[in-house]
Amino acid sequence: SPVAETFRVIQGAMSEEYVRATQGVFQFELSGDDGGTWYIDLKTKGGSAGVGKPPVTADVVMSMSSADFVKMFTGKLKPIVAFMSGKLSVKSDMVLAMNLEKML
Repeated sequence: SPVAETFRVIQGAMSEEYVRATQGVFQFELSGDDGGTWYIDLKTKGGSAGVGKPPVTADVVMSMSSADFVKMFTGKLKPIVAFMSGKLSVKSDMVLAMNLEKML
């Protein structure tokens, strides 16, 4: 699926540098095809990404459609545009959420 493929790419792009620079755990609540709970852990050594709840408590929870998530991570939808247009809802640490944009 496009969502699973996106998380596979994210997992492959992880580096200690990203983990050190970001220090955040992101949980995604995706609706639509291949929806559900997914996560990116940029806090635990080495980092990780995948399906389900993160291994540690999320610092940021983002809700959006799976289609918009894939668009956002492939550069076709800017996170700020998604947020401003109501396609993306962010709970908790907004500053940390902005840090994730650097990885995109």
